[in-house]
Amino acid sequence: MSPIVKKILTGAAAMVCFAVSVNAQTDTLNIVSTAVPFLRISPDARAGGMGDLAIATTPDANSPFWNLAKVPFAKKRSALAVNYTPWLKDLGLTDVFLASMAGYYKLDDQQAISSSLRYFSLGNIQLTDYSGNILNTVKPSEFSIDAGYSRVLNEKMSIGVALRYINSRLVTGDVGTGVVYKAGNAVAGDVSLFYHGVNADGEGLNWGVVLSNLGSKIGYTNDSRNKDYIPANLGIGAAYTTAINESNKVTFGLDINKLLVPAAPLSTGNYSVDSANLASYRSTSVVSSWMKSFSDGTNQLTSLQASLGAEYSYMDQFLVRAGYFYENKNRGNRKFFSVGAGFNIDQLSINFSYLVPSGSGVTRNPLSNTLRFGIVFNLGGNE
Repeated sequence: MSPIVKKILTGAAAMVCFAVSVNAQTDTLNIVSTAVPFLRISPDARAGGMGDLAIATTPDANSPFWNLAKVPFAKKRSALAVNYTPWLKDLGLTDVFLASMAGYYKLDDQQAISSSLRYFSLGNIQLTDYSGNILNTVKPSEFSIDAGYSRVLNEKMSIGVALRYINSRLVTGDVGTGVVYKAGNAVAGDVSLFYHGVNADGEGLNWGVVLSNLGSKIGYTNDSRNKDYIPANLGIGAAYTTAINESNKVTFGLDINKLLVPAAPLSTGNYSVDSANLASYRSTSVVSSWMKSFSDGTNQLTSLQASLGAEYSYMDQFLVRAGYFYENKNRGNRKFFSVGAGFNIDQLSINFSYLVPSGSGVTRNPLSNTLRFGIVFNLGGNE
């Protein structure tokens, strides 16, 4: 990969806490590198208040981001969600943010269509060469848009599929290095399953399984050998709701996620061997990389990310949330608590979340001291 794109990718990945190493020979932590890591940022404030828990929680307009198969069991005929997440606000930046929209429409009581959009602005970035000379100033941005279809299989089970287009415009044209850069493009899909075990009284167990971002590699030049994996992911989640009385309910949930991308080979100290290992890693096909992520020579337990969360509901109108996110120190070391609240007013739902400050320096979370905001417009009547 060329130096300019390496630099942009490194900055982008660092801002989303994936701590990507662009030089595999010096990566001693086995941190998995992917392009377009914005696809793994929690896009909505409700999930953000529960430590990024969302695979098996009750369906809403943000379900297409997490588990499309939940949509047929949504209470409303149709809904639209709008979310805004400032990024690195703790550092005083105002031009780095993630904005998202999602919505669905139930065709009947068996099937639904949906769509979602993510837009990630990386702000203004100044490019320099290896000597520190200023080359150019760019304003990178990335977005994805998808369309999905979901349907029930029986009274408790449903499935969903989605097709996604991804565009990563980090830098374009010749910025003084003699290499012509272009926007990266990729196509991916999601497949999801949902079991709806909550009864008419609002009690029961939901669970879900999601395969997301299964798609092509992405590149920023015409060199087909210099393409990167996108963050394909396997997610499994469960959420149990219990009713304290007719007015008060509590939901507890756990999500486990694993990136379906193998760790880059570690350095051996031998340049020829390291170069060959890296070339073999980059030439692995997409499907093979999914399988190899389970046998890349690392401890597979360390590759798992966990989200543990809870949501308290009063009269289904006022909600309080809390959660914890965990990632192994050798795979990024993201650990944080989050809290949130929600208000349901007629056909409008408003959600807030706040990530409790944690870490310092390079381990400081980009969302520390940041209030995230989301609105859900419940456009259709009750099902």
